[in-house]
Amino acid sequence: MREPAPGRRVLVVPEGGEPRRADRFVADATGLSRSYVQRLIADGRLTAEGRRLRARDVLRPGTVVELDVPPVRPPEHLEPDPTIPLRVVYEDEDLLVVDKPAGLVVHPAPGHPAGTLVNALLARGDRYGGIAGVGRPGLVHRLDRDTSGLLMVAKHDAAQQSLMAQLKARRVKKTYLALVAGEVAAAVGRIEAPLGRDPRDRRRVAVVPDGRPAVTGYRVRERFPGWTLLEVDLLTGRTHQIRVHLAAIGHPVAGDQVYGTGVARTGPPGLARLFLHAWRLEFTSPSSGRLLRLTAELPPELEAVLEGCRRAAGTLVGVGEGRGG
Repeated sequence: MREPAPGRRVLVVPEGGEPRRADRFVADATGLSRSYVQRLIADGRLTAEGRRLRARDVLRPGTVVELDVPPVRPPEHLEPDPTIPLRVVYEDEDLLVVDKPAGLVVHPAPGHPAGTLVNALLARGDRYGGIAGVGRPGLVHRLDRDTSGLLMVAKHDAAQQSLMAQLKARRVKKTYLALVAGEVAAAVGRIEAPLGRDPRDRRRVAVVPDGRPAVTGYRVRERFPGWTLLEVDLLTGRTHQIRVHLAAIGHPVAGDQVYGTGVARTGPPGLARLFLHAWRLEFTSPSSGRLLRLTAELPPELEAVLEGCRRAAGTLVGVGEGRGG
Protein backbone atom coordinates (compact mmCIF):
# COMPACT_ATOMS: atom_id res chain seq x y z
CA MET A 1 0.00 0.00 0.00
CA ARG A 2 1.32 3.43 -0.89
CA GLU A 3 1.86 5.83 1.99
CA PRO A 4 -1.39 7.85 2.32
CA ALA A 5 -1.28 11.63 2.50
CA PRO A 6 -2.73 12.80 5.82
CA GLY A 7 -5.74 15.08 6.06
CA ARG A 8 -9.52 15.16 5.62
CA ARG A 9 -11.03 13.99 2.35
CA VAL A 10 -14.58 14.61 1.18
CA LEU A 11 -15.94 11.78 -0.98
CA VAL A 12 -19.26 11.62 -2.83
CA VAL A 13 -20.94 8.41 -3.95
CA PRO A 14 -21.62 8.94 -7.68
CA GLU A 15 -25.19 9.57 -8.74
CA GLY A 16 -26.75 6.93 -10.93
CA GLY A 17 -24.65 4.14 -9.51
CA GLU A 18 -25.42 1.24 -7.18
CA PRO A 19 -25.38 1.50 -3.36
CA ARG A 20 -21.94 0.60 -2.02
CA ARG A 21 -20.54 -0.76 1.23
CA ALA A 22 -18.70 2.05 3.01
CA ASP A 23 -15.32 0.31 3.21
CA ARG A 24 -15.35 -0.78 -0.43
CA PHE A 25 -16.44 2.61 -1.74
CA VAL A 26 -13.76 4.48 0.24
CA ALA A 27 -11.02 2.02 -0.76
CA ASP A 28 -11.94 2.35 -4.45
CA ALA A 29 -12.29 6.13 -4.28
CA THR A 30 -8.98 6.75 -2.49
CA GLY A 31 -6.78 3.92 -3.72
CA LEU A 32 -6.07 2.89 -0.12
CA SER A 33 -6.17 -0.77 0.83
CA ARG A 34 -9.46 -2.04 2.14
CA SER A 35 -7.87 -3.35 5.34
CA TYR A 36 -6.35 0.09 6.05
CA VAL A 37 -9.69 1.78 5.36
CA GLN A 38 -11.39 -0.65 7.75
CA ARG A 39 -8.91 0.30 10.48
CA LEU A 40 -9.65 3.98 9.91
CA ILE A 41 -13.39 3.29 10.08
CA ALA A 42 -12.98 1.28 13.28
CA ASP A 43 -11.18 4.30 14.76
CA GLY A 44 -14.18 6.50 13.95
CA ARG A 45 -12.47 8.37 11.09
CA LEU A 46 -15.26 7.99 8.50
CA THR A 47 -18.36 10.12 9.01
CA ALA A 48 -21.49 11.29 7.17
CA GLU A 49 -23.14 14.46 8.46
CA GLY A 50 -21.14 14.08 11.65
CA ARG A 51 -22.28 10.49 12.24
CA ARG A 52 -19.68 7.73 12.52
CA LEU A 53 -20.04 5.06 9.88
CA ARG A 54 -19.36 1.34 10.05
CA ALA A 55 -17.50 -0.62 7.39
CA ARG A 56 -20.65 -2.57 6.49
CA ASP A 57 -22.92 0.48 6.20
CA VAL A 58 -24.46 0.86 2.75
CA LEU A 59 -23.96 4.25 1.08
CA ARG A 60 -26.56 5.37 -1.44
CA PRO A 61 -25.77 7.49 -4.52
CA GLY A 62 -25.23 11.12 -3.60
CA THR A 63 -24.07 10.38 -0.06
CA VAL A 64 -21.24 12.66 1.10
CA VAL A 65 -18.70 11.19 3.52
CA GLU A 66 -15.60 12.58 5.18
CA LEU A 67 -12.47 10.49 5.77
CA ASP A 68 -9.82 11.63 8.25
CA VAL A 69 -6.42 10.14 7.40
CA PRO A 70 -3.90 10.53 10.25
CA PRO A 71 -0.21 11.24 9.67
CA VAL A 72 1.90 8.14 9.19
CA ARG A 73 4.52 7.76 11.90
CA PRO A 74 7.96 6.79 10.57
CA PRO A 75 8.88 3.26 11.64
CA GLU A 76 10.92 3.04 14.80
CA HIS A 77 14.36 1.54 14.70
CA LEU A 78 13.91 -1.65 16.68
CA GLU A 79 16.80 -2.70 18.87
CA PRO A 80 17.21 -6.30 20.05
CA ASP A 81 17.07 -6.57 23.84
CA PRO A 82 18.49 -9.83 25.23
CA THR A 83 17.84 -8.71 28.82
CA ILE A 84 14.08 -9.26 28.50
CA PRO A 85 13.16 -12.82 29.57
CA LEU A 86 11.33 -14.79 26.89
CA ARG A 87 9.63 -18.10 27.71
CA VAL A 88 9.02 -20.18 24.58
CA VAL A 89 6.46 -22.96 25.11
CA TYR A 90 6.42 -24.23 21.52
CA GLU A 91 8.55 -23.80 18.40
CA ASP A 92 8.79 -25.29 14.90
CA GLU A 93 9.91 -24.10 11.49
CA ASP A 94 6.81 -21.92 11.06
CA LEU A 95 6.25 -20.26 14.39
CA LEU A 96 6.88 -20.00 18.07
CA VAL A 97 4.42 -19.54 20.91
CA VAL A 98 5.59 -17.56 23.91
CA ASP A 99 4.20 -17.17 27.42
CA LYS A 100 4.10 -13.40 27.89
CA PRO A 101 4.37 -12.12 31.46
CA ALA A 102 2.02 -9.43 32.75
CA GLY A 103 3.49 -5.94 32.50
CA LEU A 104 5.29 -6.54 29.20
CA VAL A 105 4.09 -4.49 26.22
CA VAL A 106 3.87 -6.59 23.04
CA HIS A 107 5.19 -4.11 20.45
CA PRO A 108 6.63 -0.58 20.37
CA ALA A 109 4.05 2.21 20.50
CA PRO A 110 3.92 5.86 21.58
CA GLY A 111 5.15 5.93 25.15
CA HIS A 112 6.80 2.50 24.83
CA PRO A 113 9.52 2.75 22.16
CA ALA A 114 11.57 -0.09 23.63
CA GLY A 115 11.50 -2.81 26.28
CA THR A 116 8.78 -4.77 24.49
CA LEU A 117 8.20 -8.40 23.55
CA VAL A 118 9.25 -7.54 19.99
CA ASN A 119 12.63 -6.31 21.24
CA ALA A 120 13.07 -9.62 23.07
CA LEU A 121 12.10 -11.59 19.95
CA LEU A 122 14.67 -9.74 17.83
CA ALA A 123 17.39 -10.72 20.29
CA ARG A 124 16.88 -14.36 19.27
CA GLY A 125 18.35 -13.56 15.84
CA ASP A 126 15.44 -15.17 13.97
CA ARG A 127 13.63 -13.83 10.92
CA TYR A 128 9.92 -13.12 11.27
CA GLY A 129 6.97 -12.49 9.00
CA GLY A 130 6.61 -8.92 7.79
CA ILE A 131 2.90 -8.75 6.90
CA ALA A 132 1.91 -6.84 10.04
CA GLY A 133 4.47 -4.08 9.42
CA VAL A 134 7.97 -3.07 10.44
CA GLY A 135 7.11 -2.48 14.08
CA ARG A 136 5.31 -5.81 14.53
CA PRO A 137 7.58 -8.52 13.12
CA GLY A 138 5.89 -11.92 13.18
CA LEU A 139 2.94 -10.79 15.26
CA VAL A 140 -0.42 -12.40 14.54
CA HIS A 141 -2.43 -11.11 17.50
CA ARG A 142 -1.67 -9.28 20.73
CA LEU A 143 -2.30 -9.30 24.45
CA ASP A 144 -2.89 -6.28 26.66
CA ARG A 145 0.09 -5.19 28.71
CA ASP A 146 -1.50 -6.40 31.97
CA THR A 147 -2.59 -9.78 30.54
CA SER A 148 -0.24 -12.77 30.69
CA GLY A 149 -0.21 -15.92 28.61
CA LEU A 150 0.14 -17.44 25.16
CA LEU A 151 0.99 -15.44 22.05
CA MET A 152 1.72 -16.73 18.52
CA VAL A 153 4.66 -15.37 16.49
CA ALA A 154 5.18 -16.30 12.81
CA LYS A 155 8.67 -16.91 11.45
CA HIS A 156 7.84 -16.11 7.81
CA ASP A 157 5.16 -14.44 5.71
CA ALA A 158 3.37 -17.62 4.64
CA ALA A 159 2.99 -18.74 8.25
CA GLN A 160 1.85 -15.28 9.30
CA GLN A 161 -0.72 -15.20 6.50
CA SER A 162 -2.01 -18.66 7.47
CA LEU A 163 -2.38 -17.82 11.14
CA MET A 164 -4.02 -14.46 10.43
CA ALA A 165 -6.48 -16.18 8.08
CA GLN A 166 -7.30 -18.74 10.78
CA LEU A 167 -7.97 -15.93 13.24
CA LYS A 168 -10.21 -14.10 10.77
CA ALA A 169 -12.17 -17.30 10.09
CA ARG A 170 -12.43 -17.92 13.87
CA ARG A 171 -10.59 -21.22 13.60
CA VAL A 172 -8.17 -20.32 16.41
CA LYS A 173 -9.58 -21.18 19.82
CA LYS A 174 -8.32 -18.85 22.54
CA THR A 175 -9.28 -19.67 26.12
CA TYR A 176 -8.44 -17.44 29.09
CA LEU A 177 -8.64 -17.86 32.85
CA ALA A 178 -10.25 -14.90 34.61
CA LEU A 179 -11.13 -14.36 38.25
CA VAL A 180 -14.19 -12.12 38.39
CA ALA A 181 -16.01 -10.27 41.14
CA GLY A 182 -19.23 -11.78 42.41
CA GLU A 183 -20.72 -15.23 42.19
CA VAL A 184 -21.64 -15.96 38.58
CA ALA A 185 -25.03 -17.67 38.58
CA ALA A 186 -24.96 -19.62 35.30
CA ALA A 187 -22.43 -22.44 34.96
CA VAL A 188 -22.13 -21.66 31.23
CA GLY A 189 -22.85 -18.39 29.48
CA ARG A 190 -22.42 -16.39 26.28
CA ILE A 191 -22.14 -12.62 25.95
CA GLU A 192 -23.03 -10.97 22.63
CA ALA A 193 -22.65 -7.19 22.73
CA PRO A 194 -21.12 -4.82 20.13
CA LEU A 195 -17.99 -2.97 21.21
CA GLY A 196 -16.55 0.39 20.19
CA ARG A 197 -14.83 3.45 21.59
CA ASP A 198 -16.52 4.85 24.66
CA PRO A 199 -18.12 8.15 23.50
CA ARG A 200 -17.35 9.67 26.91
CA ASP A 201 -13.71 8.57 27.00
CA ARG A 202 -11.95 7.62 23.76
CA ARG A 203 -9.24 5.76 25.70
CA ARG A 204 -11.80 3.19 26.84
CA VAL A 205 -13.92 0.58 25.09
CA ALA A 206 -17.64 0.26 25.78
CA VAL A 207 -20.73 -1.63 24.68
CA VAL A 208 -22.21 0.70 22.05
CA PRO A 209 -25.13 0.15 19.63
CA ASP A 210 -23.05 0.89 16.52
CA GLY A 211 -19.98 -1.05 17.67
CA ARG A 212 -18.31 -4.05 16.06
CA PRO A 213 -19.90 -7.45 16.79
CA ALA A 214 -18.24 -9.22 19.73
CA VAL A 215 -18.93 -12.61 21.29
CA THR A 216 -17.49 -14.06 24.50
CA GLY A 217 -18.28 -17.47 26.00
CA TYR A 218 -17.54 -18.60 29.54
CA ARG A 219 -17.70 -21.58 31.89
CA VAL A 220 -17.44 -21.58 35.68
CA ARG A 221 -14.28 -23.40 36.74
CA GLU A 222 -14.26 -22.75 40.48
CA ARG A 223 -16.37 -20.77 42.96
CA PHE A 224 -15.39 -18.82 46.06
CA PRO A 225 -17.37 -16.52 48.33
CA GLY A 226 -17.50 -13.23 46.43
CA TRP A 227 -15.39 -14.44 43.48
CA THR A 228 -15.67 -16.84 40.52
CA LEU A 229 -12.91 -18.35 38.40
CA LEU A 230 -13.98 -18.59 34.75
CA GLU A 231 -12.69 -20.20 31.59
CA VAL A 232 -13.39 -17.61 28.93
CA ASP A 233 -13.52 -18.32 25.18
CA LEU A 234 -12.66 -15.33 23.02
CA LEU A 235 -14.82 -15.92 19.93
CA THR A 236 -13.99 -12.51 18.44
CA GLY A 237 -10.87 -10.47 19.10
CA ARG A 238 -11.87 -6.91 19.96
CA THR A 239 -9.75 -4.62 22.12
CA HIS A 240 -10.40 -5.22 25.85
CA GLN A 241 -13.25 -7.54 24.87
CA ILE A 242 -13.16 -9.90 27.85
CA ARG A 243 -12.78 -7.09 30.38
CA VAL A 244 -15.61 -4.98 28.93
CA HIS A 245 -18.01 -7.89 28.40
CA LEU A 246 -17.57 -9.28 31.90
CA ALA A 247 -17.92 -5.84 33.44
CA ALA A 248 -21.09 -5.32 31.39
CA ILE A 249 -22.77 -8.35 33.03
CA GLY A 250 -21.78 -7.16 36.48
CA HIS A 251 -18.70 -9.36 36.98
CA PRO A 252 -15.57 -7.30 36.22
CA VAL A 253 -12.19 -9.01 36.19
CA ALA A 254 -10.37 -8.84 39.52
CA GLY A 255 -7.66 -6.19 39.58
CA ASP A 256 -9.09 -4.25 36.62
CA GLN A 257 -8.29 -0.61 37.33
CA VAL A 258 -10.04 0.59 34.16
CA TYR A 259 -13.34 -1.29 33.97
CA GLY A 260 -13.67 -2.57 37.52
CA THR A 261 -15.61 -0.94 40.31
CA GLY A 262 -15.57 -1.32 44.09
CA VAL A 263 -13.79 -4.40 45.39
CA ALA A 264 -13.10 -5.63 41.84
CA ARG A 265 -10.49 -2.90 41.37
CA THR A 266 -8.25 -4.35 44.06
CA GLY A 267 -9.33 -8.00 43.95
CA PRO A 268 -8.79 -10.64 46.65
CA PRO A 269 -5.94 -10.26 49.17
CA GLY A 270 -2.52 -10.57 47.56
CA LEU A 271 -3.58 -9.62 44.02
CA ALA A 272 -1.25 -7.02 42.50
CA ARG A 273 -2.21 -7.26 38.80
CA LEU A 274 -5.10 -7.99 36.47
CA PHE A 275 -6.32 -11.57 36.95
CA LEU A 276 -6.52 -12.43 33.25
CA HIS A 277 -4.35 -15.11 31.68
CA ALA A 278 -4.32 -16.47 28.09
CA TRP A 279 -4.29 -20.09 29.17
CA ARG A 280 -4.89 -22.21 26.07
CA LEU A 281 -4.48 -21.95 22.28
CA GLU A 282 -5.76 -24.36 19.63
CA PHE A 283 -4.89 -23.80 15.96
CA THR A 284 -3.66 -25.60 12.84
CA SER A 285 0.01 -25.82 11.93
CA PRO A 286 0.57 -23.77 8.74
CA SER A 287 2.79 -26.43 7.13
CA SER A 288 1.60 -29.81 8.38
CA GLY A 289 -2.07 -29.08 9.01
CA ARG A 290 -1.73 -30.72 12.42
CA LEU A 291 -3.95 -29.42 15.22
CA LEU A 292 -1.85 -27.85 17.96
CA ARG A 293 -3.14 -27.53 21.53
CA LEU A 294 -0.93 -25.52 23.87
CA THR A 295 -1.38 -24.37 27.45
CA ALA A 296 0.41 -22.03 29.84
CA GLU A 297 -0.37 -22.65 33.48
CA LEU A 298 -1.26 -19.77 35.76
CA PRO A 299 1.72 -17.66 36.85
CA PRO A 300 2.72 -18.26 40.49
CA GLU A 301 1.38 -14.87 41.63
CA LEU A 302 -2.11 -15.72 40.34
CA GLU A 303 -2.05 -19.27 41.68
CA ALA A 304 -1.13 -17.86 45.08
CA VAL A 305 -4.22 -15.63 44.99
CA LEU A 306 -6.41 -18.64 44.26
CA GLU A 307 -4.84 -20.58 47.12
CA GLY A 308 -5.71 -17.67 49.40
CA CYS A 309 -9.31 -17.77 48.16
CA ARG A 310 -9.48 -21.51 48.86
CA ARG A 311 -8.12 -21.10 52.36
CA ALA A 312 -10.61 -18.33 53.03
CA ALA A 313 -13.41 -20.57 51.78
CA GLY A 314 -12.18 -23.53 53.82
CA THR A 315 -11.62 -25.71 50.75
CA LEU A 316 -8.61 -27.54 49.39
CA VAL A 317 -9.94 -28.02 45.85
CA GLY A 318 -7.24 -27.43 43.19
CA VAL A 319 -7.46 -26.13 39.68
CA GLY A 320 -6.88 -29.32 37.70
CA GLU A 321 -6.18 -29.42 33.99
CA GLY A 322 -9.20 -31.61 33.38
CA ARG A 323 -11.79 -29.45 35.14
CA GLY A 324 -14.17 -27.53 32.93
CA GLY A 325 -11.84 -27.73 29.99
